[in-house]
Amino acid sequence: MNNARRPIGFLIAAFVMLALAGVALQEPNQLTEREQKEGWKLLFNGKDLSGWTIMGDPDSWSVEDGTLYCKGKGGGMIYADGIYKNFELKLDFKLTPKANSGVFFRIWDKNDPVQTGIEVQILDSYGVEKPSRHDCGAIYDIQAPSENAVKPPGEWNSYHIICKDTHITVYLNGKKVNEVDLSKWTEPHRNPDGTPNKFKYPYNQMTRPGYIALQNHGNPLWFRNIKVKPLD
Repeated sequence: MNNARRPIGFLIAAFVMLALAGVALQEPNQLTEREQKEGWKLLFNGKDLSGWTIMGDPDSWSVEDGTLYCKGKGGGMIYADGIYKNFELKLDFKLTPKANSGVFFRIWDKNDPVQTGIEVQILDSYGVEKPSRHDCGAIYDIQAPSENAVKPPGEWNSYHIICKDTHITVYLNGKKVNEVDLSKWTEPHRNPDGTPNKFKYPYNQMTRPGYIALQNHGNPLWFRNIKVKPLD
């Protein structure tokens, strides 16, 4: 009886191994067939900076081994082409020790992205027991992540950010770490719980369409698999 079942068991094991191999062999910076059908769009092709505009030191960003590499020189932003209001955004990032950066979106003034856009923080905050509004996974200076889900420097992390009108949801490495309703932010420089923030515009105004950008905060780091799905 056991011998008769072995071929079936081997076939199942072989099928599982082939399926896992297919996932492992999925090339970065490509859309799956399912993503294409769902309307995802690749923002970074892994080959050059087509579709991106650097504001700041033009030598601070380059393509390195299929990644979008920030050299950590100077500061500024790199902007993806296009205007987005409601969307899903996915990307991977890899940090160096103490690296700091951010994913910005709904920026309506490229000359003042910090004040006219929303930032989901990127930071080497691995090991922090109680993350703050400035740690990885935070909506910067607005709301702290519910848990610290960032990986150590040198490992790839993944963000999945969903923007729908006043609602923003952030997943870090598959865990939902943040969710806010911007309609509750009705005053400049003030969060609903009474704590101060740095923003001169109340965050309930941050629902207008704008640009998506990645921050050069002076630290080296890498990005890949940057893709967006418009929801409008």
